[in-house]
Amino acid sequence: MLSFLLPLLILLAPADAAPVPRTRTFSFEYTATVPASPVGTKAVDLWLPVPHDDKSQQVRALRVTAPVPYDIQTGEYGNRILHLRATGASLQGFQVKMQLEATRREHLTPALATGQHPAREKADPNLSRWLAPDNLVPLDPKIRLWATEVVAKAGAKTDLEKARAIYEHVVSTVSYDKTGQGWGRGDIYYACDARRGNCTDFHAVFIGYCRALGIPARFSIGFPLPPERGAAEVKGYHCWAEFFTPETGWVPVDASEAAKNPAHRNYFFGAHDENRLEFSRGRDLLLAPRQQGPALNYFVYPYAEADGQPLTGIEHTFRFQDVKQQGHLLD
Repeated sequence: MLSFLLPLLILLAPADAAPVPRTRTFSFEYTATVPASPVGTKAVDLWLPVPHDDKSQQVRALRVTAPVPYDIQTGEYGNRILHLRATGASLQGFQVKMQLEATRREHLTPALATGQHPAREKADPNLSRWLAPDNLVPLDPKIRLWATEVVAKAGAKTDLEKARAIYEHVVSTVSYDKTGQGWGRGDIYYACDARRGNCTDFHAVFIGYCRALGIPARFSIGFPLPPERGAAEVKGYHCWAEFFTPETGWVPVDASEAAKNPAHRNYFFGAHDENRLEFSRGRDLLLAPRQQGPALNYFVYPYAEADGQPLTGIEHTFRFQDVKQQGHLLD
């Protein structure tokens, strides 16, 4: 009976009604394997990003398996960070496994579809940070000039129009291409020169140009899930962006997915699909407790230090398995 009535209910729904966000519930497993430490090492500190709750995702049933005690602290921008210190026999090599369940909710922007102002969001205490430069995304006169040229060419006047012009420029002029060297660091000058790269490079340009014009923009990173439901290993990270205007609130953007999927170009200005899990926000990050090495460009993979020096050779694997079959592919 319900399936019979569904088309009628859709027809009767108000034309300007906001779409209902899709959701996806799944388990996620994050494994870090730390190799044997150099001879003479006294202690190894390991940090892992832990996904957080927000309006687009809920995390529960977190389970951590580790050879030594650990704690989870809250760092910059609300990022959750698992930390442990290994000594003694664990210095011969150890593994940490983090398992959890998550429900990811499609992040939509009703204001773009209906013209209605969003419900007032809790003020972002870091708004000024999202107007400041990153190490690899400077806000110098050249970047400001390039951003100004893009919006002037588009005839953009409002912040929303300017952000859309920047998005269209990035999607049209940058190719998703991970060949050669230099890509993946989120270096705005590399991306503007080479006009290719991965998601980090796409969003360096988008975020940098927005900030250069006084539009707050922020960076998030996590892992993508394939649209097909099931279980599989996740090979690598994905990152995305949001920009803010008082009229719309935070607007999600995924320029690299738009470049890879031209049919969804309009969708990814104003939406993030449910096929992802966010682990941390921001760049140039200081961890909790603070690492002795330099700030991290971004934080999605394990990071370790041996007696205060960065430790390389950490292996990592990521797997997911859908718990509920919800949602459908992009329209």
